[in-house]
Amino acid sequence: MAFSDIEQKRYEKAVEIYLDSRRPPVEIRNKLDLGYRIDGQSIEIFEVRPKWNNPSESMESPIAKVKFNKSGNEWKIYWMRADLKWHLYEPTPTVTSLEVFFEVLNADVYGSFWG
Repeated sequence: MAFSDIEQKRYEKAVEIYLDSRRPPVEIRNKLDLGYRIDGQSIEIFEVRPKWNNPSESMESPIAKVKFNKSGNEWKIYWMRADLKWHLYEPTPTVTSLEVFFEVLNADVYGSFWG
């Protein structure tokens, strides 16, 4: 089930504010930038850069994913391992709000998100 229109707008605004604080300088954003997508009850944050073998096309590299669990009223945090599958982020697998997710993302205790 997707977010309601009000939730969607609220989460879009929160993610955009967070990403604005992390984005590279304007002058290099055509070479490296951050983006996100909302799909159902998941929000995925990714890096955007030109493809190495075709700079006219861009590619996305996943950074983090958070999924809202309505029944538990919590957000589950995921990171992508080398097997290219999403795994629960073990230091903090769930949080109570999107803002706390951003704090976990910034802390990046194990270097799983930002390297």
